[in-house]
Amino acid sequence: MKRLSRKHLYFFSILSGFLLWAGWPPNGFPFLLLVAFCPLLVVEHYLYTHRISQISYGSFWTYSFLSMLIWNALTTWWVCNSTIVGGLIAIICNSFFMAAILVLFHSVKKRMGAKIGYASLPVFWLAFEYIHLNWQLSWPWLTLGFGFSNYVCFLQWYKFTGPLGGSLWIWLCNIAVFVFICKKWLSTISLSINRIGIPLALIILPSWASFLIYWSHPLPDKQKGVNVVVVQPNIDPYNEKFSGNYAEQLTKMFALADTKVDSTTSYLIFPETALTDSEIWENKFSDNASIRQVWGYLHKHPNLKLITGAETYKAYLDGEKPSESARKFDSEDGYYDAFNTAMQMDSSKRIEVYHKSKLVPGVEFMPFSKLLAPLGKLAFDLGGTSGTLGTQKEPSVFYSSFSKTTIAPAVCYESIYGEYIGQYIKKGAQLLVVITNDGWWKDTPGYKQHLCYGAMLAAESGKDLVQCANTGISAIIDERGAILQKTKWWEPAVISASLHPNNTRTFYSLHGDYLGFYAIIFSVLIILFVSIKKATGFFISKG
Repeated sequence: MKRLSRKHLYFFSILSGFLLWAGWPPNGFPFLLLVAFCPLLVVEHYLYTHRISQISYGSFWTYSFLSMLIWNALTTWWVCNSTIVGGLIAIICNSFFMAAILVLFHSVKKRMGAKIGYASLPVFWLAFEYIHLNWQLSWPWLTLGFGFSNYVCFLQWYKFTGPLGGSLWIWLCNIAVFVFICKKWLSTISLSINRIGIPLALIILPSWASFLIYWSHPLPDKQKGVNVVVVQPNIDPYNEKFSGNYAEQLTKMFALADTKVDSTTSYLIFPETALTDSEIWENKFSDNASIRQVWGYLHKHPNLKLITGAETYKAYLDGEKPSESARKFDSEDGYYDAFNTAMQMDSSKRIEVYHKSKLVPGVEFMPFSKLLAPLGKLAFDLGGTSGTLGTQKEPSVFYSSFSKTTIAPAVCYESIYGEYIGQYIKKGAQLLVVITNDGWWKDTPGYKQHLCYGAMLAAESGKDLVQCANTGISAIIDERGAILQKTKWWEPAVISASLHPNNTRTFYSLHGDYLGFYAIIFSVLIILFVSIKKATGFFISKG
């Protein structure tokens, strides 16, 4: 085998980190992800064959963490624009978790041999991604399968597997390329066409099949849609939105809407926290000036429904049990909850409410609150309502007394939780609406990545999707994930389109991230098997 110096090992580790970044949206070439881990697998294999266990574990941890830190830092550095401490914590912790999974694979390979080791790697990774989607420290922004979200023509099969299917594909391709090509290079064995053919087939066949599905997908009749108008008001979240004149902001949004709204418009959509009036109490909506201003506008458009974000509050009545997220009034007895809310209103003064329930750790809630209760006051303030927010037990869809269309309202980064969005679809949602405020990240890859993930969500759900941003990118996306219209960054804008509600329920929408669930089961079995073998003193020879 070729001898590699420490400089070589560091070079390969750094190369993996840069390849992962170079393959990531919004501007990356995603097929790089199919080989991006190969340099790091070269490092692992070298340590596997040349170092004793205790040394190889520590060394591989160092090289793995370096790779993952480069990837995380180069793709999500923009989080630091809103909170430097929170951004650094997210980058470092995510890199730590990913490196730990790679070291776990190395440990299994050391104890059980190469065949079981390489088989365990994608299993452990999918289990990690599933946990990262569902636990309180959730930050799944770098789920591997998201890497193809800017090329939706190659991920149409996510309708069956979701993004974790993409993660599995990426790992299988990396392992195949390493085993059939890179490993032979390390051993100075000449390559044959047969060895190159297997990795190529893994790479080409799924992407080609998806490409055919994308272009053969029948498009709906443009004359039979639901007309929507999307307003991007472009109100600075740092210097104006949460400290300016709320009535003037709302008047600005209605003035923009008037440039597109007509008698055929069914839905008008405003972004996350468009209504920032600090006195929107759900117990008495009619007392609020902003709500009355909305009703006044809707009275002039009796067939129009408004979907908007808002900061709302709920006071608990005497005898009513407060939730775990409830706050105590400062100047009187009693408790109340604060919510990041999506609302639907119409001219009949009917109001439907959905409370954002996939909250941002450290900003909208404190993870493991009972354990970390003393740190609750350190939640990062991004303007508006901060601290631990209230949620609801399950998502709810918006209905209308004026039409049969049902809407799934998702707030901000809830759109990256495909299994959660599937719950809306099971409840009958026919269209997806994502309201967001991506201005926190400024002009960085953050809001562009968010749009790519929205396109992926539309494709895996088989639903038309509207993304409405305060500023960032607002867009109209069809059920294939194709972006039909989008706005520019940091500009007030209005777009209109005809959307096509459908009752499609993809396999993924119905069954969610089942690959991750089964990966956890297999991960536990592998770890138990390795533990038993270790306890009995039985080791498998290296393969």
